[in-house]
Amino acid sequence: MRLRERGVLISGMASLCKVLQLIAIASLVSAVAAAQNPPASSSYLDRLNSMIDGGKSVWTPEQLATMGRLRDAAIHDPYALNELRHLTDSIGPRLSGSPQAQTAVDWVAAEMRALGADVTLEKAMVPHWVRGVEIAEVVSWPGQAPGTTQKVVLTALGGSVPTPREGITAEVVVVSNWQELRALPEGAVKGKILLLNHLFDKELAGVGNGGAAYGGGVVYRGAGPIAGSAVGAVAVLVRSVGGADYRLPHTGLTQYAPNVPPIPAAAVTAEDADLLKDLAGQGPVRVHLTLTPQTLPDAQSYNVIADWKGSEHPEQVVVVSGHLDSWDLGTGAIDDGAGVVVSMQAIHLLHDLGIHPRRTVRFIAWMSEEEGSQGAAAYIAEHKGEIANHIGAIESDLGADHPTGIYYAGKPALGQWLRPVAQVLDGIGAPILDSSGETGEDIAGLTDGGVPSFAPIQDSRFYFNYHHTAADTFDKVDAKHLSENAAIMTVLSYALADSPDPAPR
Repeated sequence: MRLRERGVLISGMASLCKVLQLIAIASLVSAVAAAQNPPASSSYLDRLNSMIDGGKSVWTPEQLATMGRLRDAAIHDPYALNELRHLTDSIGPRLSGSPQAQTAVDWVAAEMRALGADVTLEKAMVPHWVRGVEIAEVVSWPGQAPGTTQKVVLTALGGSVPTPREGITAEVVVVSNWQELRALPEGAVKGKILLLNHLFDKELAGVGNGGAAYGGGVVYRGAGPIAGSAVGAVAVLVRSVGGADYRLPHTGLTQYAPNVPPIPAAAVTAEDADLLKDLAGQGPVRVHLTLTPQTLPDAQSYNVIADWKGSEHPEQVVVVSGHLDSWDLGTGAIDDGAGVVVSMQAIHLLHDLGIHPRRTVRFIAWMSEEEGSQGAAAYIAEHKGEIANHIGAIESDLGADHPTGIYYAGKPALGQWLRPVAQVLDGIGAPILDSSGETGEDIAGLTDGGVPSFAPIQDSRFYFNYHHTAADTFDKVDAKHLSENAAIMTVLSYALADSPDPAPR
């Protein structure tokens, strides 16, 4: 997931403002007529109409009315919620290469076939990493009561190598950032366990910049084992990248470099990171760590592709998507079961309302986003000669909280072009249009190829409390908010697929 702090461009208007503008225009026209003056200039009235109507629309009034029907149907239809309940509660966690991931592939494909979509299972070779046992305890520290230990709550990072079978017992060295690590004397970490104790910025997340807060910490999770190994550490612990301090460890992918020996890596809870820092400030602290993950041979898996064929240009496609795999601690409800089911809802509603846009709406459930986006890479390799026929791409991968509008990546003209769509979404409180350099990890290859790409703007204040934890479960999803996200995915996919001319690119 590639996220950044973004600015805000408001494209919708509150109903009261619209009413006041209409009254003002009516008064102006009446005054002009009464005074028998020449009509107000067309450019002036055009500007006023643009303020009210969003400017000239490429969609007809009938198409805009259809968008309104799709929006309202998404709000009232429980399809997405029911699908998410089955995906999370019945199938469960979907780590790439696992039996649950394959079950999810087969189930989603069957659901799409039942709607009459043309379904393809597109092969992708994906990592097959299995977590195993993960245990840690502080075995010696200043002030220790004789014959005691203290438990450390942690979880292996995705892709981590194991410790020796008997585990590792070593002193802990604590640093808060790269600068402190570089400032250590040579050999200070050799043979020891390095703890990277970088704090998640809760205040930044609390004002809606969860992605920026996550970005500030995730670099330590990703590069920590490389940095630790380079200075001689025997293992690396990383403070969990997340906002809720309920002794929840947050997993996620980590990285190794070809020329640096891989060492075991785990994420510790915020509370345990604070404990280790406090104790290490008083004197030597030793931890016993046991991790038994396995990296098995790559497994064959699939992207699920379901085409709702276009009525005039079936060769032209609009992608609506989320990623089907998840981490294994929870059941992947917000990351990213929600993104999958709101994308499924788009096909479901087009089917139920009997709508066949000009172009094909292509649902994709991506595989293995969490462990390297191998599904997305397979799609680009398979469809590299068809990029020009990709009219737009949408991905939802930031949970299921209230959406406020649409991120778009591409030409600046996309903002004005989308204003009529934003006004339709104003009905659910989602009128914002915000330019962004990136909209989703799985569609990044399409974005880089010049395809206009999009994502819902979602409330990110709470997402990283549960992201990549055992608490990512169905109960964290609000039904109303999920329906609002489904409305954005459905309305936008229809708008892109049925516009007389393709979106600007």
